[in-house]
Amino acid sequence: MYEADYGFAGYALGGLAVGEPREDMYRILKYITPKLPENKPRYLMGVGEPADMLEAVEHGIDMMDCVQPTRIGRHGTVFTKYGRLVIKNAVYSRDDRPLDEDCDCYACRNYTRAYIRHLFKAGEILGQRLATYHNLHFLLKLMDNAREAIIDGRFKEYKEEVLKNYAMGKESDWIKLKVNIK
Repeated sequence: MYEADYGFAGYALGGLAVGEPREDMYRILKYITPKLPENKPRYLMGVGEPADMLEAVEHGIDMMDCVQPTRIGRHGTVFTKYGRLVIKNAVYSRDDRPLDEDCDCYACRNYTRAYIRHLFKAGEILGQRLATYHNLHFLLKLMDNAREAIIDGRFKEYKEEVLKNYAMGKESDWIKLKVNIK
């Protein structure tokens, strides 16, 4: 493919994240984005997983969107620094910590895991709203921090640290319940 600039206000890439292996998406991004004009926005459709978002940014993508953070939030899963947390699991029934201890969103500042779990179990829509709000805040903060890391010339280190923490998932002591339940 040759360098492309057809005078459009920006360029959108789609169909890369709807069931294809993520390695294929990364390979295609690596090939296509250098051929797009640097002075025009590059938009990747349907990408909402933190690791994929950081990979897309590394390959020159400026913006992306996806239903994933709201969909998984409505079903009781939230993004955290240490991976996904399924708040409906019984282990969180007496957990007085916020969804993510490093998060400053409204849900994390005002509600515990136990309470949000209760909302889900009781069928209260507030639980879905709080989880969704948290997920959106988490991803916005992820991208704000990525922007700062790019400006500071340390994006690669930032990405490595985020991915290392995120991959800890259920093995992280932070995710595991730290209190004894009698």
